[in-house]
Amino acid sequence: MSVWLPSAPCRPDTCLVEASPEVPHLRRALRLALCLAAVVTGVALTVPVRFLPHEPRDRMIRLWARALLRSLGVTVRLDKPTGAVGGGMLVVANHVSWLDIPLIAAGRPGRSLAKTEVRRWPVLGPLVAWGGTVFLDRDRLRTLPDTVGAVARELRAGHPVIVFPEGSTWCGRESGRFRPALFQAAVDTGAFVQPVTIRYRLADGRPTSAPAFVGEDGLLTSLARVVAVRGLVAEVTFLPPIPAPEPQPTRWGARRELARATQAAVEGIR
Repeated sequence: MSVWLPSAPCRPDTCLVEASPEVPHLRRALRLALCLAAVVTGVALTVPVRFLPHEPRDRMIRLWARALLRSLGVTVRLDKPTGAVGGGMLVVANHVSWLDIPLIAAGRPGRSLAKTEVRRWPVLGPLVAWGGTVFLDRDRLRTLPDTVGAVARELRAGHPVIVFPEGSTWCGRESGRFRPALFQAAVDTGAFVQPVTIRYRLADGRPTSAPAFVGEDGLLTSLARVVAVRGLVAEVTFLPPIPAPEPQPTRWGARRELARATQAAVEGIR
């Protein structure tokens, strides 16, 4: 078992059992085709977009992320980022699905932290790698300080970094403890933390776990489930930024305090 991955109780056979309204198979096929077109477009634009100035680059990424989500039939309700803090910021969210990354990018694009397995995903793997993703090997704990150092370098360079400190995806009804290790990068650099809450609902307002990517769920299986749902709504709330506390006498105190404060903010409106 991975030393990084917590033993989440969420599994497809126990957490993804509620019935959701579905679209016809022809609509599902159309969504898959549009999704593929959006991904291919993203791959083609990755290199030139990286050379754009900051503001037009972020605008292009936001537009692409929203186009990808729209192609999948996802309606996005986005509470825009609050606060005037700019530059490097640790963007921290609860983790339910692979959809979480484009959802956050639709509001505040940034470098993502992802497990090394993502690099091997077909098509999406090269896309996220070319986008400047920081990869974490969850099976090798000794590499964690290097990963924290890489995140700190991105923050010092003025880049937002998106992390999911639960360490694994959860179904949305349940959640995991925010692990404090990655918050050390914010403490070391004095960067603010941007809490983000992600919730998935149906058109009638009922919560749904259909987009959850849990347990032994495969990417293609999860994708097929997402494109089948009728009226899937993703709610993304950016909460007020939290300043990093001053380093404490014990090395781990400040990051634990910051992790607890961030998790309390994220869970406060769920």
